[in-house]
Amino acid sequence: MTYSNLSSLLALVLLQSMTWVNANPWEAIDNPYGNQAAAIGGYANGCLQGGQALPIVGDGYQVIRTNRQRYYGHEVLTGFVRDFATNVKQQGFNDLLIADMSMPRGGNFTQGHSSHQIGLDVDIWFQQASRPLTKTEREQPQPLKFVDKKKFLLDNKIWTNAQTQMLRIAAEDERVARIFVSPVIKQHLCNLELTNNAWLNKVRPWWGHTYHMHVRLHCPEGDKLCQNQAPITAGDGCNELSWWKKQLTGAPVKPPAKPTTKPKKKKPKVKPQQCSHILSAK
Repeated sequence: MTYSNLSSLLALVLLQSMTWVNANPWEAIDNPYGNQAAAIGGYANGCLQGGQALPIVGDGYQVIRTNRQRYYGHEVLTGFVRDFATNVKQQGFNDLLIADMSMPRGGNFTQGHSSHQIGLDVDIWFQQASRPLTKTEREQPQPLKFVDKKKFLLDNKIWTNAQTQMLRIAAEDERVARIFVSPVIKQHLCNLELTNNAWLNKVRPWWGHTYHMHVRLHCPEGDKLCQNQAPITAGDGCNELSWWKKQLTGAPVKPPAKPTTKPKKKKPKVKPQQCSHILSAK
C-alpha cells in the first residue's frame, strides 16, 4: 500500500469515526455530570444528571456487557438493583445478570433501545449465574431460549420458580412502575392462577423481552423535570393476551401496497433544554 493510499484510508476511518460521534454524542461520553441526581425528560427522550455507576460485581449480581458502558443510573435505580439482588439472594437463588441500564449522562443509544435515557430503566436477564463469570462470559453472554413465540409456549425445563419469583419480587417493589416481558411469559404467569396476583398488573406484555425483563421505575419524588408514563389500567392484564397471541402466531400479513405519495418525515425528538448543558459540560 502506497503512502497516498494509506493516508486516504486513515482519513476515511477518521471521517467515519467523527460521523458516528456527531450522530450520537451521548455515546462518546464516559463520565457522569453533576452531583445531584436528576432524571430529565421522558424514558425515551431525555438525559441523566448525577448518574451513578453500578459496581460491576455486588451482593447477588454481576453486570454483563460492561464494554458498552451502560451500567449507569439514577441513584434510585442503583439502589433498587442492589436491594433487588439482595432480596433474590435471600430466597436462595443465584446471582442476577444485570444488562443495560443507562449511559453516564443518559441519552439515546445508537442501537438496542429507544428508552433507557434517564437512568430509570434496567434489563435483568432471567438466567442466573452460580459462579463468577469469566471475562468472555461477561462480555459475550449467551441467552437461554425461554420462549417459543410461534407456539406461544414457555420452555418449562429452563423456566423455573426462580424466574417467577424474580418477577414477583421486582413487581412488589413500590419503586417499580412497569416490567416489560414477552407476552408468552405473561401468559404463563396468568396460567399459574396465583392466589395473590395483584403484582401481575405491573408485568406488561411487549415485543421481544424473551430472555430478560425490562424494569422501569417511577420518576423519583422531587425530580420535577422527569415525565412518568400514564398509569396502568386496573386489573391483572391477563385478558389482553389474545391479541398478542394472534400477533405472534398468526399467519403473516401481506404488506400494504406502497403509497403513491411520499410519507411525511417524522420530526426529530427534541430533548429538554437542560440536556444540552449536560451533554456539553466538561
